[in-house]
Amino acid sequence: MNSNFRLLFFSILIMFITQQCGFDNMKEEANQKFGDQHFKTAIALIELHKIREGSYPETLKDLKYIGDWDQIVFSSVSYTKLETGYELNLINGWIGKPNELVYPDAFWNGLGLQKSNLKK
Repeated sequence: MNSNFRLLFFSILIMFITQQCGFDNMKEEANQKFGDQHFKTAIALIELHKIREGSYPETLKDLKYIGDWDQIVFSSVSYTKLETGYELNLINGWIGKPNELVYPDAFWNGLGLQKSNLKK
């Protein structure tokens, strides 16, 4: 067996096994968990900026003192500063956007978050 054939064979075998083991369910669960974490991290960073600077950031690039792991929000959410707060939309979880994340009404209290694709 040449190496290209072996690589193709093992790739197909791994794809078959992961599909049979519920990879789609694991993927969606990971998208939910990572999406939730990214969304909440972005909110925390944005609200902290407001407390420190007195206003919401113009863009996410204006956030200061963020950790290495926090930088994932740059590719996971879209942010727009509004006149009286901000809009924050989740665009990515782990390897795709989660199908649905739902938060209780109390979650939104006290935030400057005015619009979101997760806010009902």
